[in-house]
Amino acid sequence: MAPQERAVATRSAIIRAAAAVFEEHGYGGTSIATVATRAGVTKGALYFHFAAKEDLAMAVIGEQQAIASAEGARVHALGRPALETMILIGRVFALQLIEHSVMRAGVRLMFEASAFGHDVHQPYLDWTSRFSEFARTAIQDGDLRPDLDAEAFARLVVGAYTGVQMVSNILTGRADVLDRLGDLWEMLLPGVVARDLQDDVPRYVALFRKGLE
Repeated sequence: MAPQERAVATRSAIIRAAAAVFEEHGYGGTSIATVATRAGVTKGALYFHFAAKEDLAMAVIGEQQAIASAEGARVHALGRPALETMILIGRVFALQLIEHSVMRAGVRLMFEASAFGHDVHQPYLDWTSRFSEFARTAIQDGDLRPDLDAEAFARLVVGAYTGVQMVSNILTGRADVLDRLGDLWEMLLPGVVARDLQDDVPRYVALFRKGLE
């Protein structure tokens, strides 16, 4: 392996190890030594890539956002209607929380960001902006109510997702996060779907709960 490739592989291994430790112990309970041991590298090798623990935490958050954005782009590329795309992205995000330590660690660190003095507003603003665009398109498509405030709806979805997944983590370690977020869509959609599409609400809820089959 070439030196550059080795450096990339080492950095990736450190981020994955850091995610696992941050997820388990939080920012305050994580030490550089523990991350280095988990990654199988020396502290010197770790410090070559990350000057401080806060840099490592921000790298994990950055990786979490990159994974989420890439999956969102993949779902968008399927070319489904905007409302379906929004629902499917929500499902993918829930699955990522179940399956990926980096995702779970990134979310935990965003809640703990005040501990290391970093502003983490932007990811929430980015997702709100993206969901606002989907909502506006869905209104134009006739799938959402014509009088719906797209920005307010997007803020509600992003905020509700954040709260539901956090409570799911506290109560069940996110074992029920898909079910609880499915409940959210089941209760939310009747109030926002266009009047002549109310009969389609069960289909939209099933799309979230089961995905594309």
